[in-house]
Amino acid sequence: MPRIDFSLYLVTDRNQTAGRPLMALLREALAAGLRAVQLREKDLPTRALLELAREVRALTREYGAKLFINDRLDIVMAVEADGVHLRADSLPVAVARRLLGPDRLIGVSGHSVAEVLRAESEGADFALLGPVYATPSKSAYGAPIGLGPLEEAAQRCRCPVFAIGGITAARLGEVRRAGAQGTAVISAILSADSVASATRALLAVPHGTRRES
Repeated sequence: MPRIDFSLYLVTDRNQTAGRPLMALLREALAAGLRAVQLREKDLPTRALLELAREVRALTREYGAKLFINDRLDIVMAVEADGVHLRADSLPVAVARRLLGPDRLIGVSGHSVAEVLRAESEGADFALLGPVYATPSKSAYGAPIGLGPLEEAAQRCRCPVFAIGGITAARLGEVRRAGAQGTAVISAILSADSVASATRALLAVPHGTRRES
């Protein structure tokens, strides 16, 4: 079985839930078939983040899903998460691997093809590339990159490349045709009126055929 056995990756943001409890929405998404969650609540102090991570770890175990922690190797080890997700300017992958061991997974976010290629060369298990489309959650990273860099990265990288930034069920087909193995979303699930329906809609989009360059 491949180490990355999921195609939909939910990145959490409890400020995008329309006032609803994050844990309740995660349960809905997992019950609808979601199999990978990245806990990314960067504004939480360590103790509060640890408590939330313990709750999410219990929930993902209940549904047989993977849990990644954003950038905090200490929290990964404390709750026995499946892996860490690193920023492009965070610890080098090799350092994280040395601390976490060979069995845990390492994802890396990149905002250019060069950053994705570097992550792969350092031993990342998968990479996120974006923002592909305009989205408020990624506005700090500049203008959307579009499908071209995504296609190039997918062609040049051996590790799975996930698209992030403004991904919706309507856009998912062209993202996958560009070569993305998977997609990472925040608001497409957490802000949806029905989290379960939104999750199922994203999972139901066929992979399609990769377009020729």
